[in-house]
Amino acid sequence: MKITVKKGKALEQKTACLVLGVFEGKYKDEALIGLDQQLDGVLSRATKSKEFVGGKGSFLLLHGGKQTVAERILLVGLGKESAFTLRSLRQVSSSTAKFLAEKQLGSFVLGFPQVEIKKTAFVSRVEAITEGVLLADYRYDRYLPKKQAEKSAVLDHVTLLISDSESPAIAKTAVATAQAIGAGVCFARDLVNAPGNLKSPEYMAMQAVAMAEQVGITAKLLNRRELERQGFGAMLGVAQGSVYEPYLIILEYQGGNAETKPVALVGKGVTFDAGGISLKPAEKMDEMKMDMGGAAAVLGTIMTAAKMKLPINLVAVVPAVENMPSGTAIRPGDILTSLSGKTIEVLNTDAEGRLILADALTYVGRYEPRVVIDVATLTGAVIVGLGNYAAGVLGNHNGLIQHLIKAGEASGERLWQLPLWEEYTELIKSDFADVKNTGGRAAGTITAAAFLQEFADDYCWAHLDIAGMAWEGNGRAGQPKGGTGFGVRVLVEYLRGI
Repeated sequence: MKITVKKGKALEQKTACLVLGVFEGKYKDEALIGLDQQLDGVLSRATKSKEFVGGKGSFLLLHGGKQTVAERILLVGLGKESAFTLRSLRQVSSSTAKFLAEKQLGSFVLGFPQVEIKKTAFVSRVEAITEGVLLADYRYDRYLPKKQAEKSAVLDHVTLLISDSESPAIAKTAVATAQAIGAGVCFARDLVNAPGNLKSPEYMAMQAVAMAEQVGITAKLLNRRELERQGFGAMLGVAQGSVYEPYLIILEYQGGNAETKPVALVGKGVTFDAGGISLKPAEKMDEMKMDMGGAAAVLGTIMTAAKMKLPINLVAVVPAVENMPSGTAIRPGDILTSLSGKTIEVLNTDAEGRLILADALTYVGRYEPRVVIDVATLTGAVIVGLGNYAAGVLGNHNGLIQHLIKAGEASGERLWQLPLWEEYTELIKSDFADVKNTGGRAAGTITAAAFLQEFADDYCWAHLDIAGMAWEGNGRAGQPKGGTGFGVRVLVEYLRGI
Protein backbone atom coordinates (compact mmCIF):
# COMPACT_ATOMS: atom_id res chain seq x y z
CA MET A 1 0.00 0.00 0.00
CA LYS A 2 1.25 3.46 -0.91
CA ILE A 3 0.64 6.42 1.39
CA THR A 4 1.21 9.92 0.07
CA VAL A 5 0.67 13.45 1.40
CA LYS A 6 -1.09 16.23 -0.46
CA LYS A 7 -2.10 19.80 0.28
CA GLY A 8 -5.42 21.13 -0.82
CA LYS A 9 -9.12 21.73 -0.29
CA ALA A 10 -11.27 18.68 0.23
CA LEU A 11 -13.92 19.37 -2.40
CA GLU A 12 -11.30 19.91 -5.11
CA GLN A 13 -9.92 16.36 -4.90
CA LYS A 14 -10.47 14.12 -7.89
CA THR A 15 -10.62 10.64 -6.38
CA ALA A 16 -12.64 7.45 -6.28
CA CYS A 17 -13.59 8.35 -2.72
CA LEU A 18 -13.15 11.44 -0.56
CA VAL A 19 -13.30 10.76 3.19
CA LEU A 20 -14.36 13.50 5.60
CA GLY A 21 -14.65 13.31 9.38
CA VAL A 22 -17.74 14.78 11.05
CA PHE A 23 -18.12 15.51 14.76
CA GLU A 24 -21.50 14.81 16.25
CA GLY A 25 -23.78 17.81 15.68
CA LYS A 26 -21.02 19.81 13.93
CA TYR A 27 -22.22 20.34 10.36
CA LYS A 28 -21.14 23.96 9.80
CA ASP A 29 -17.66 23.16 8.55
CA GLU A 30 -16.82 24.92 5.26
CA ALA A 31 -16.28 21.64 3.41
CA LEU A 32 -19.55 20.13 4.70
CA ILE A 33 -21.54 23.23 3.78
CA GLY A 34 -20.02 23.20 0.30
CA LEU A 35 -20.67 19.49 -0.08
CA ASP A 36 -24.29 19.88 0.96
CA GLN A 37 -24.73 22.56 -1.69
CA GLN A 38 -23.09 20.44 -4.38
CA LEU A 39 -25.36 17.50 -3.54
CA ASP A 40 -28.55 19.57 -3.39
CA GLY A 41 -29.03 19.27 0.36
CA VAL A 42 -28.44 15.52 0.75
CA LEU A 43 -26.37 16.02 3.91
CA SER A 44 -28.98 18.33 5.46
CA ARG A 45 -31.69 15.78 4.83
CA ALA A 46 -29.57 12.94 6.23
CA THR A 47 -28.85 14.81 9.46
CA LYS A 48 -32.41 16.07 9.82
CA SER A 49 -33.80 12.54 9.47
CA LYS A 50 -31.14 11.25 11.91
CA GLU A 51 -29.82 8.89 9.22
CA PHE A 52 -26.40 10.37 9.97
CA VAL A 53 -25.59 12.48 13.02
CA GLY A 54 -21.83 12.02 13.30
CA GLY A 55 -21.90 9.31 15.99
CA LYS A 56 -18.50 7.71 16.54
CA GLY A 57 -17.83 4.98 13.99
CA SER A 58 -20.88 5.69 11.83
CA PHE A 59 -20.64 5.98 8.04
CA LEU A 60 -22.59 7.67 5.29
CA LEU A 61 -21.40 6.78 1.78
CA LEU A 62 -22.65 9.14 -0.91
CA HIS A 63 -22.24 9.03 -4.68
CA GLY A 64 -21.01 12.21 -6.27
CA GLY A 65 -23.15 14.39 -8.50
CA LYS A 66 -22.55 16.66 -11.45
CA GLN A 67 -21.06 19.35 -9.24
CA THR A 68 -18.68 17.12 -7.26
CA VAL A 69 -15.16 16.21 -8.35
CA ALA A 70 -14.94 13.05 -6.23
CA GLU A 71 -16.81 9.97 -7.46
CA ARG A 72 -17.92 9.12 -3.91
CA ILE A 73 -17.87 10.87 -0.57
CA LEU A 74 -17.65 8.96 2.69
CA LEU A 75 -18.69 10.84 5.81
CA VAL A 76 -17.28 9.29 8.97
CA GLY A 77 -18.75 10.02 12.39
CA LEU A 78 -16.16 11.04 14.97
CA GLY A 79 -18.49 11.29 17.95
CA LYS A 80 -18.44 14.16 20.42
CA GLU A 81 -15.60 16.60 19.77
CA SER A 82 -14.82 16.96 23.49
CA ALA A 83 -14.24 13.19 23.82
CA PHE A 84 -12.16 12.73 20.67
CA THR A 85 -8.51 11.75 21.27
CA LEU A 86 -5.50 10.45 19.36
CA ARG A 87 -6.64 6.95 20.34
CA SER A 88 -10.03 7.71 18.80
CA LEU A 89 -8.37 9.02 15.65
CA ARG A 90 -6.27 5.88 15.30
CA GLN A 91 -9.33 3.67 15.79
CA VAL A 92 -11.55 5.56 13.36
CA SER A 93 -8.77 5.56 10.74
CA SER A 94 -8.62 1.77 11.01
CA SER A 95 -12.38 1.31 10.84
CA THR A 96 -12.60 3.63 7.83
CA ALA A 97 -9.86 1.75 5.97
CA LYS A 98 -11.59 -1.55 6.77
CA PHE A 99 -14.97 -0.21 5.58
CA LEU A 100 -13.54 1.01 2.27
CA ALA A 101 -11.57 -2.20 1.74
CA GLU A 102 -14.80 -4.17 2.08
CA LYS A 103 -16.34 -1.87 -0.53
CA GLN A 104 -13.38 -2.64 -2.84
CA LEU A 105 -12.34 1.03 -2.73
CA GLY A 106 -8.60 0.61 -2.39
CA SER A 107 -7.64 4.16 -3.33
CA PHE A 108 -9.04 7.18 -1.52
CA VAL A 109 -8.26 10.64 -0.19
CA LEU A 110 -8.41 10.86 3.59
CA GLY A 111 -9.25 14.24 5.07
CA PHE A 112 -8.59 13.25 8.70
CA PRO A 113 -5.30 15.22 8.99
CA GLN A 114 -7.42 18.37 8.88
CA VAL A 115 -9.37 17.29 11.97
CA GLU A 116 -8.30 19.33 14.99
CA ILE A 117 -7.85 17.67 18.39
CA LYS A 118 -7.14 19.82 21.42
CA LYS A 119 -3.68 19.55 22.97
CA THR A 120 -2.29 17.42 20.14
CA ALA A 121 0.39 18.20 17.59
CA PHE A 122 -0.16 17.89 13.85
CA VAL A 123 2.68 15.37 13.58
CA SER A 124 1.07 13.15 16.23
CA ARG A 125 -2.25 13.20 14.39
CA VAL A 126 -0.66 12.18 11.09
CA GLU A 127 1.24 9.37 12.82
CA ALA A 128 -1.97 8.09 14.45
CA ILE A 129 -3.90 8.18 11.17
CA THR A 130 -1.14 6.38 9.27
CA GLU A 131 -0.78 3.72 11.96
CA GLY A 132 -4.52 3.13 11.91
CA VAL A 133 -4.61 2.65 8.15
CA LEU A 134 -1.51 0.44 8.06
CA LEU A 135 -2.72 -1.87 10.82
CA ALA A 136 -6.11 -2.21 9.14
CA ASP A 137 -4.31 -3.45 6.02
CA TYR A 138 -2.55 -6.32 7.81
CA ARG A 139 -3.29 -9.93 6.77
CA TYR A 140 -1.65 -13.24 7.61
CA ASP A 141 -2.35 -15.13 4.42
CA ARG A 142 0.66 -17.43 4.07
CA TYR A 143 -1.50 -20.56 4.04
CA LEU A 144 -4.55 -19.20 2.23
CA PRO A 145 -5.31 -20.11 -1.41
CA LYS A 146 -3.62 -17.62 -3.72
CA LYS A 147 -6.88 -16.17 -5.07
CA GLN A 148 -8.27 -15.63 -1.60
CA ALA A 149 -5.05 -13.99 -0.43
CA GLU A 150 -4.99 -11.64 -3.42
CA LYS A 151 -8.62 -10.68 -2.85
CA SER A 152 -7.96 -9.75 0.78
CA ALA A 153 -5.23 -7.25 -0.13
CA VAL A 154 -7.38 -4.43 -1.48
CA LEU A 155 -5.89 -1.22 -0.07
CA ASP A 156 -3.74 0.31 -2.78
CA HIS A 157 -3.14 4.05 -2.42
CA VAL A 158 -4.16 6.33 0.42
CA THR A 159 -3.65 10.08 0.13
CA LEU A 160 -3.52 12.09 3.34
CA LEU A 161 -5.00 15.51 2.69
CA ILE A 162 -3.47 18.27 4.80
CA SER A 163 -4.54 21.91 5.02
CA ASP A 164 -2.63 24.71 3.31
CA SER A 165 -1.26 25.90 6.66
CA GLU A 166 0.51 22.63 7.44
CA SER A 167 3.93 21.43 6.26
CA PRO A 168 4.06 18.52 3.79
CA ALA A 169 7.62 17.76 4.95
CA ILE A 170 6.47 17.32 8.56
CA ALA A 171 3.57 15.16 7.41
CA LYS A 172 5.86 12.96 5.31
CA THR A 173 8.23 12.49 8.25
CA ALA A 174 5.27 11.48 10.41
CA VAL A 175 4.15 8.98 7.76
CA ALA A 176 7.65 7.48 7.60
CA THR A 177 7.73 7.14 11.40
CA ALA A 178 4.35 5.42 11.43
CA GLN A 179 5.45 3.10 8.63
CA ALA A 180 8.50 2.05 10.69
CA ILE A 181 6.28 1.38 13.70
CA GLY A 182 3.75 -0.44 11.54
CA ALA A 183 6.49 -2.63 10.09
CA GLY A 184 7.57 -3.63 13.61
CA VAL A 185 4.00 -4.41 14.64
CA CYS A 186 3.34 -6.47 11.51
CA PHE A 187 6.62 -8.35 11.95
CA ALA A 188 5.52 -9.22 15.47
CA ARG A 189 2.06 -10.24 14.26
CA ASP A 190 3.55 -12.54 11.63
CA LEU A 191 5.68 -14.26 14.27
CA VAL A 192 2.72 -14.76 16.60
CA ASN A 193 0.44 -16.03 13.82
CA ALA A 194 2.91 -18.60 12.51
CA PRO A 195 1.73 -22.13 13.46
CA GLY A 196 3.61 -24.25 15.95
CA ASN A 197 4.73 -26.81 13.38
CA LEU A 198 6.60 -24.00 11.59
CA LYS A 199 7.56 -21.84 14.55
CA SER A 200 10.21 -23.83 16.37
CA PRO A 201 12.69 -21.93 18.56
CA GLU A 202 15.19 -22.29 15.71
CA TYR A 203 12.70 -20.79 13.24
CA MET A 204 12.19 -17.80 15.50
CA ALA A 205 15.93 -17.43 15.93
CA MET A 206 16.44 -17.48 12.15
CA GLN A 207 13.69 -14.90 11.66
CA ALA A 208 15.37 -12.66 14.22
CA VAL A 209 18.77 -13.03 12.54
CA ALA A 210 17.32 -12.30 9.09
CA MET A 211 15.57 -9.20 10.43
CA ALA A 212 18.76 -8.05 12.14
CA GLU A 213 20.71 -8.34 8.90
CA GLN A 214 18.00 -6.39 7.09
CA VAL A 215 18.04 -3.41 9.47
CA GLY A 216 21.75 -3.51 10.33
CA ILE A 217 21.89 -4.67 13.93
CA THR A 218 24.08 -7.30 15.60
CA ALA A 219 22.68 -10.78 16.27
CA LYS A 220 24.02 -13.61 18.42
CA LEU A 221 22.53 -17.02 19.26
CA LEU A 222 23.28 -19.36 22.14
CA ASN A 223 22.41 -23.00 21.36
CA ARG A 224 21.78 -25.83 23.81
CA ARG A 225 25.45 -26.66 24.24
CA GLU A 226 26.33 -23.07 25.11
CA LEU A 227 23.30 -22.72 27.39
CA GLU A 228 24.42 -25.85 29.25
CA ARG A 229 27.99 -24.58 29.48
CA GLN A 230 26.88 -21.27 30.98
CA GLY A 231 24.29 -22.77 33.33
CA PHE A 232 20.86 -21.74 32.02
CA GLY A 233 19.24 -24.38 34.22
CA ALA A 234 15.74 -22.88 34.39
CA MET A 235 15.47 -22.32 30.64
CA LEU A 236 16.84 -25.76 29.83
CA GLY A 237 14.44 -27.33 32.30
CA VAL A 238 11.47 -26.02 30.30
CA ALA A 239 13.06 -26.99 26.99
CA GLN A 240 13.88 -30.59 27.92
CA GLY A 241 10.38 -31.89 27.16
CA SER A 242 10.49 -30.84 23.49
CA VAL A 243 12.26 -32.31 20.49
CA TYR A 244 13.00 -28.74 19.38
CA GLU A 245 16.32 -27.24 20.45
CA PRO A 246 16.21 -24.09 22.62
CA TYR A 247 17.93 -20.84 21.66
CA LEU A 248 18.77 -17.63 23.43
CA ILE A 249 18.43 -14.81 20.90
CA ILE A 250 20.47 -11.66 21.53
CA LEU A 251 20.14 -8.57 19.32
CA GLU A 252 22.11 -5.36 19.85
CA TYR A 253 21.38 -1.96 18.35
CA GLN A 254 23.77 0.92 18.93
CA GLY A 255 22.31 4.29 18.09
CA GLY A 256 23.90 6.18 20.99
CA ASN A 257 27.40 6.76 22.25
CA ALA A 258 29.48 3.66 22.90
CA GLU A 259 29.80 4.49 26.59
CA THR A 260 26.05 4.95 27.11
CA LYS A 261 24.42 2.10 29.00
CA PRO A 262 21.74 0.28 27.00
CA VAL A 263 18.07 -0.25 27.59
CA ALA A 264 17.46 -4.00 27.77
CA LEU A 265 14.26 -5.64 26.53
CA VAL A 266 13.49 -9.25 27.44
CA GLY A 267 10.71 -11.18 25.73
CA LYS A 268 9.14 -14.50 26.69
CA GLY A 269 9.59 -16.82 23.71
CA VAL A 270 7.58 -20.00 24.31
CA THR A 271 6.84 -20.94 20.71
CA PHE A 272 4.09 -23.33 21.77
CA ASP A 273 2.84 -23.92 25.28
CA ALA A 274 1.04 -27.21 25.93
CA GLY A 275 1.65 -26.76 29.64
CA GLY A 276 4.16 -29.58 29.98
CA ILE A 277 3.23 -32.35 32.42
CA SER A 278 0.71 -29.89 33.93
CA LEU A 279 -1.15 -30.18 30.63
CA LYS A 280 -3.49 -27.40 29.54
CA PRO A 281 -7.15 -28.11 28.63
CA ALA A 282 -7.71 -28.93 24.96
CA GLU A 283 -10.09 -26.01 24.44
CA LYS A 284 -8.28 -23.10 22.79
CA MET A 285 -4.91 -24.80 23.12
CA ASP A 286 -4.41 -23.93 19.45
CA GLU A 287 -4.03 -20.31 20.56
CA MET A 288 -0.95 -21.22 22.59
CA LYS A 289 1.17 -20.59 19.52
CA MET A 290 0.88 -16.98 20.74
CA ASP A 291 2.82 -17.63 23.95
CA MET A 292 5.84 -15.95 22.40
CA GLY A 293 3.94 -12.66 22.03
CA GLY A 294 6.38 -10.95 24.38
CA ALA A 295 9.33 -12.11 22.28
CA ALA A 296 7.58 -10.89 19.13
CA ALA A 297 7.02 -7.48 20.70
CA VAL A 298 10.65 -7.16 21.73
CA LEU A 299 11.91 -8.18 18.29
CA GLY A 300 9.46 -5.83 16.56
CA THR A 301 10.58 -3.00 18.86
CA ILE A 302 14.30 -3.31 18.16
CA MET A 303 13.50 -3.58 14.45
CA THR A 304 11.54 -0.32 14.63
CA ALA A 305 14.22 1.42 16.70
CA ALA A 306 16.79 0.58 14.03
CA LYS A 307 14.52 1.73 11.21
CA MET A 308 13.87 5.02 13.02
CA LYS A 309 17.55 5.38 13.94
CA LEU A 310 16.68 6.22 17.54
CA PRO A 311 19.66 7.77 19.40
CA ILE A 312 19.83 5.06 22.06
CA ASN A 313 21.60 1.78 22.73
CA LEU A 314 19.29 -1.19 22.92
CA VAL A 315 19.68 -4.90 23.59
CA ALA A 316 16.91 -7.45 23.08
CA VAL A 317 17.11 -10.88 24.68
CA VAL A 318 14.66 -13.69 23.87
CA PRO A 319 14.75 -17.13 25.50
CA ALA A 320 13.07 -19.35 22.87
CA VAL A 321 11.75 -22.77 23.90
CA GLU A 322 8.77 -25.06 23.42
CA ASN A 323 6.89 -26.39 26.49
CA MET A 324 5.67 -29.93 25.86
CA PRO A 325 4.79 -33.06 27.88
CA SER A 326 7.03 -36.05 27.25
CA GLY A 327 9.10 -38.69 28.98
CA THR A 328 11.92 -36.17 29.31
CA ALA A 329 9.83 -33.21 30.51
CA ILE A 330 10.30 -31.69 33.95
CA ARG A 331 7.85 -32.82 36.63
CA PRO A 332 5.98 -30.96 39.35
CA GLY A 333 8.27 -31.11 42.36
CA ASP A 334 11.51 -30.93 40.36
CA ILE A 335 14.10 -28.38 41.47
CA LEU A 336 16.09 -26.38 38.91
CA THR A 337 19.24 -24.35 39.40
CA SER A 338 18.96 -21.07 37.51
CA LEU A 339 21.71 -19.05 35.82
CA SER A 340 21.81 -16.81 38.90
CA GLY A 341 22.53 -19.81 41.12
CA LYS A 342 19.17 -19.55 42.85
CA THR A 343 17.20 -22.78 43.04
CA ILE A 344 13.58 -23.02 41.88
CA GLU A 345 11.01 -25.57 42.96
CA VAL A 346 8.67 -26.30 40.04
CA LEU A 347 5.16 -26.79 41.40
CA ASN A 348 3.42 -26.29 38.06
CA THR A 349 5.14 -26.91 34.72
CA ASP A 350 2.60 -24.61 33.06
CA ALA A 351 4.17 -21.69 34.93
CA GLU A 352 7.11 -21.99 32.56
CA GLY A 353 7.41 -18.47 31.20
CA ARG A 354 8.79 -17.12 34.45
CA LEU A 355 11.41 -19.88 34.46
CA ILE A 356 12.91 -18.93 31.13
CA LEU A 357 12.62 -15.22 31.97
CA ALA A 358 14.52 -15.80 35.21
CA ASP A 359 17.61 -16.88 33.28
CA ALA A 360 17.18 -14.15 30.64
CA LEU A 361 16.83 -11.44 33.31
CA THR A 362 20.03 -12.69 34.93
CA TYR A 363 21.82 -12.73 31.56
CA VAL A 364 20.99 -9.10 30.65
CA GLY A 365 22.66 -7.96 33.86
CA ARG A 366 25.97 -8.50 32.04
CA TYR A 367 25.20 -5.43 29.94
CA GLU A 368 24.88 -3.21 33.04
CA PRO A 369 21.65 -1.81 31.57
CA ARG A 370 20.18 1.53 32.59
CA VAL A 371 16.69 -0.02 32.41
CA VAL A 372 15.29 -3.53 31.89
CA ILE A 373 11.76 -4.14 30.63
CA ASP A 374 10.43 -7.65 30.18
CA VAL A 375 7.34 -8.42 28.12
CA ALA A 376 5.46 -11.68 28.50
CA THR A 377 2.16 -13.45 28.00
CA LEU A 378 2.68 -14.59 31.55
CA THR A 379 -0.59 -15.19 33.40
CA GLY A 380 -4.24 -15.88 32.78
CA ALA A 381 -4.85 -13.98 36.01
CA VAL A 382 -4.14 -10.66 34.29
CA ILE A 383 -7.05 -11.35 31.92
CA VAL A 384 -9.33 -11.97 34.91
CA GLY A 385 -8.24 -8.66 36.39
CA LEU A 386 -8.01 -6.39 33.34
CA GLY A 387 -9.82 -8.23 30.56
CA ASN A 388 -8.64 -7.56 27.02
CA TYR A 389 -8.33 -3.81 27.44
CA ALA A 390 -4.95 -3.25 29.10
CA ALA A 391 -1.74 -5.01 30.02
CA GLY A 392 -0.53 -5.19 33.60
CA VAL A 393 2.65 -3.37 34.56
CA LEU A 394 4.70 -3.97 37.71
CA GLY A 395 8.29 -3.33 38.71
CA ASN A 396 10.79 -2.02 41.20
CA HIS A 397 10.93 1.62 40.01
CA ASN A 398 7.81 3.75 40.07
CA GLY A 399 9.27 6.41 37.79
CA LEU A 400 9.86 3.83 35.06
CA ILE A 401 6.36 2.43 35.50
CA GLN A 402 4.74 5.87 35.22
CA HIS A 403 6.80 6.63 32.11
CA LEU A 404 5.56 3.39 30.54
CA ILE A 405 1.94 4.13 31.47
CA LYS A 406 2.23 7.55 29.85
CA ALA A 407 3.72 5.95 26.72
CA GLY A 408 0.83 3.49 26.71
CA GLU A 409 -1.75 6.27 26.68
CA ALA A 410 0.06 8.09 23.87
CA SER A 411 0.49 4.96 21.73
CA GLY A 412 -2.95 3.50 22.31
CA GLU A 413 -1.53 0.41 24.08
CA ARG A 414 -2.78 0.89 27.60
CA LEU A 415 -1.03 -0.32 30.75
CA TRP A 416 -2.39 -0.56 34.29
CA GLN A 417 -0.17 -0.71 37.37
CA LEU A 418 -0.56 -3.50 39.92
CA PRO A 419 1.14 -3.47 43.34
CA LEU A 420 4.27 -5.44 44.12
CA TRP A 421 4.45 -5.24 47.90
CA GLU A 422 6.77 -7.30 50.07
CA GLU A 423 3.85 -9.42 51.27
CA TYR A 424 3.53 -10.98 47.81
CA THR A 425 7.15 -12.15 47.93
CA GLU A 426 6.29 -14.31 50.92
CA LEU A 427 3.93 -16.31 48.69
CA ILE A 428 6.72 -17.61 46.42
CA LYS A 429 9.04 -18.83 49.16
CA SER A 430 9.72 -22.57 48.95
CA ASP A 431 10.29 -25.14 51.67
CA PHE A 432 12.85 -26.95 49.50
CA ALA A 433 14.47 -24.28 47.30
CA ASP A 434 15.09 -20.53 47.18
CA VAL A 435 11.77 -19.89 45.46
CA LYS A 436 8.85 -21.79 43.96
CA ASN A 437 7.43 -21.02 40.54
CA THR A 438 3.85 -20.33 41.61
CA GLY A 439 2.32 -18.56 44.57
CA GLY A 440 -1.09 -20.13 44.18
CA ARG A 441 -4.35 -18.92 42.68
CA ALA A 442 -4.66 -15.60 44.53
CA ALA A 443 -2.95 -12.57 42.96
CA GLY A 444 -1.45 -14.75 40.25
CA THR A 445 -0.17 -11.89 38.11
CA ILE A 446 1.49 -10.22 41.08
CA THR A 447 3.14 -13.34 42.50
CA ALA A 448 4.49 -14.12 39.02
CA ALA A 449 6.07 -10.66 38.96
CA ALA A 450 7.34 -11.20 42.51
CA PHE A 451 9.09 -14.32 41.24
CA LEU A 452 10.70 -12.37 38.38
CA GLN A 453 11.79 -9.64 40.79
CA GLU A 454 14.02 -12.21 42.50
CA PHE A 455 16.14 -12.21 39.33
CA ALA A 456 15.90 -8.49 38.56
CA ASP A 457 17.00 -6.88 41.81
CA ASP A 458 20.27 -5.47 40.48
CA TYR A 459 18.77 -2.89 38.13
CA CYS A 460 15.79 -0.67 37.33
CA TRP A 461 13.14 -3.10 36.08
CA ALA A 462 9.55 -3.24 34.85
CA HIS A 463 7.42 -6.19 33.79
CA LEU A 464 4.57 -6.07 31.25
CA ASP A 465 2.08 -8.95 31.43
CA ILE A 466 0.41 -8.86 28.01
CA ALA A 467 -1.47 -12.17 28.21
CA GLY A 468 -4.81 -10.45 27.61
CA MET A 469 -3.54 -8.25 24.79
CA ALA A 470 -1.33 -10.43 22.57
CA TRP A 471 -4.19 -12.24 20.83
CA GLU A 472 -7.46 -11.00 19.28
CA GLY A 473 -10.09 -13.70 19.32
CA ASN A 474 -12.79 -12.11 17.15
CA GLY A 475 -11.19 -9.50 14.91
CA ARG A 476 -11.88 -5.78 14.79
CA ALA A 477 -10.88 -2.68 12.87
CA GLY A 478 -7.10 -2.44 12.72
CA GLN A 479 -6.75 -5.91 14.16
CA PRO A 480 -7.86 -9.06 12.35
CA LYS A 481 -8.22 -12.25 14.36
CA GLY A 482 -4.86 -13.48 15.60
CA GLY A 483 -1.66 -11.93 16.91
CA THR A 484 -1.86 -8.24 17.78
CA GLY A 485 1.80 -7.26 18.01
CA PHE A 486 0.91 -5.56 21.30
CA GLY A 487 3.91 -4.06 23.02
CA VAL A 488 5.75 -2.66 20.01
CA ARG A 489 3.98 0.69 19.98
CA VAL A 490 4.18 1.33 23.71
CA LEU A 491 7.85 0.34 23.88
CA VAL A 492 8.77 2.49 20.88
CA GLU A 493 6.89 5.43 22.39
CA TYR A 494 8.77 4.91 25.65
CA LEU A 495 12.14 4.72 23.86
CA ARG A 496 11.40 7.90 21.89
CA GLY A 497 10.85 9.74 25.15
CA ILE A 498 13.99 8.82 27.08
